[in-house]
Amino acid sequence: MTKRSLEQRLQEGPVICGEGYLFELERRGYLQAGSFVPEVALDNPQALKQTYRDYMLAGSDVVLAFTYNAHREKMRIIGKEDLLEPLNRQAIRLAKEVAKEHPEEEALVAGNISNTNLFNPDDPSSKEDVRAIFSEMVRWCKEEGVDFVNGETFYYYEEAKIALEEIKRQGLPAVITFGLMGENVLRDGYSVEEGCQLLKEHGALVVGMNCFRGPATMQPYMEKIRKNVEGYVGALPIPYRTTEEHPTFFNLPDGGCSCTLPTETTFPTSLDPLYCNRYELAAWAKEAHDIGVNYLGLCCGASPSMLREVAETVGRVAVNSTYSPNMDKHFMFGTDKSLQSHITSYKTKA
Repeated sequence: MTKRSLEQRLQEGPVICGEGYLFELERRGYLQAGSFVPEVALDNPQALKQTYRDYMLAGSDVVLAFTYNAHREKMRIIGKEDLLEPLNRQAIRLAKEVAKEHPEEEALVAGNISNTNLFNPDDPSSKEDVRAIFSEMVRWCKEEGVDFVNGETFYYYEEAKIALEEIKRQGLPAVITFGLMGENVLRDGYSVEEGCQLLKEHGALVVGMNCFRGPATMQPYMEKIRKNVEGYVGALPIPYRTTEEHPTFFNLPDGGCSCTLPTETTFPTSLDPLYCNRYELAAWAKEAHDIGVNYLGLCCGASPSMLREVAETVGRVAVNSTYSPNMDKHFMFGTDKSLQSHITSYKTKA
């Protein structure tokens, strides 16, 4: 089958994008929480390839090159600026290798740029520094042959706009998504729907939100975005039970914790008890799909099985849907006639 472009896939139905490599690779033991730099591309390429593969087989149409935080300033901070270009190119090359493995249709490969944590709206020189960071990363994306570039987790509109400009400069399609902090507006005062509308007018193919917020606190803003933006919109929440009082995972409390945490909050290494289950994520995916969200996925904290639930909810069959839950033959909760009744009848006492 001929590989369709992102725009062609969007025209034909929802596109699924698996994000969340950052937390997943930390959980697998290949990435340091805190600095969150994707050195795994160089240190453990097979671990990164397997993670790419797991998300793709769970339903992702996109293999997103893991270069989140792999920008010059971050690499300088950890004393490895010399590895900047090799890391970026390696992450893309590994993504391309995995994308070709898809048994039905070669997956799309997306380059990745993101919030730099360097942008300062009151410092013009910071804007030029950010532009230079994005310029070289997107140029490497172009040279390595990505299908589009995903610019993500921006909490300043102006930084997102710079990212879009540099992606367009290289002639690549752009997906741009905002990370909305707890004050419910972008840090430079724009509403998230206004920011999305402006980015769409400036030429982004897909605009929307990712990260920071779980389904419950992202969806109300996705509804505003959908009402205000013509064209394709995307939503990739974190799979945690954020609330109106605590809308992001940065300050999410855990009332059941019985120990003293070494961090100020549950973020990032004590969030486990605060997960949404897969059926809560499925309910969100249906709601998002029903209002016309075209590009769906999950961000930090997501597992492949969670992503598969999202994909299946919007009508997709993943390669690994063959392993989706089926309790018919479970020894105690199953309904198969071959099961022992003295065991199945005991389930409420187990």
